[in-house]
Amino acid sequence: MTKVILIVLDGLRYDAARSCLGYMEGLVQAGMAEVRKLTCELPAMSRPLYETLLTGRRPVEHGIVSNGVVRRSEGDNLFARCRASGKVTAAAAYHWVSELYVSCPFDRHRDRILVNGDGDIMHGVFYWDDHYPDSHLFADADWLISSHSPDFLLLHPMNVDDAGHRHGGDSVGYRNAARVQGDLLARHLPGWLALGYKVIVTADHGMGDDGNHAGPTPQETHVPFYALGFRLGAETVLPQTEIAGLICQLMGVDAGEMPSYRGPLEILA
Repeated sequence: MTKVILIVLDGLRYDAARSCLGYMEGLVQAGMAEVRKLTCELPAMSRPLYETLLTGRRPVEHGIVSNGVVRRSEGDNLFARCRASGKVTAAAAYHWVSELYVSCPFDRHRDRILVNGDGDIMHGVFYWDDHYPDSHLFADADWLISSHSPDFLLLHPMNVDDAGHRHGGDSVGYRNAARVQGDLLARHLPGWLALGYKVIVTADHGMGDDGNHAGPTPQETHVPFYALGFRLGAETVLPQTEIAGLICQLMGVDAGEMPSYRGPLEILA
């Protein structure tokens, strides 16, 4: 049975990933990971693209077209498909993920910690401050893995996006935040891979030099996609809308109404 961790590094644009995630690039150079450039859907904003990553639908299709559209997800989503197949789901993520797939509006007293939930996400740790330390969130993910052994885990740190809004996407502050995430990946991924997880490291959207994101510029829409434990093939063009379907295929889960992944896939031992 294949287990998957989806790591969404919020706001990490492609060029910063390739220049700052040293451990990930080391895996690529050693032939232990694949990396490719993805173009995110529009608008290049957080809440719309959380929903895209987890449903396979464009914002103009699923209706979460703004960070200000605050409601539960409608229709099939990746957590729900996993639950329908008897899988254990978990998330260490921003509170907007809780609002989409657990309870809306988010109540920080009620919803921060979720254990044995009966909805799409069974176990979760959710935060609401954009500067909640990435190091703490990776530790939260470790706790979820050691305590609940999820078949599918979403890990969603925010500090790169926060630094981009503060300093701009072409800044020392932004790149240093990415380097910190790269070091956290180096410290945590080997253990997770040893447990048998297949891992995807990507981003929802990028970051403009002016410290914001929404539109179609390359800085705002080009994001990385690292694959560990499986291969898609060097020539494969992966739409952001097929990531949820790809994870379903990796896990042997019926994608339901979500778009299927249509490219080659080799799962490595």
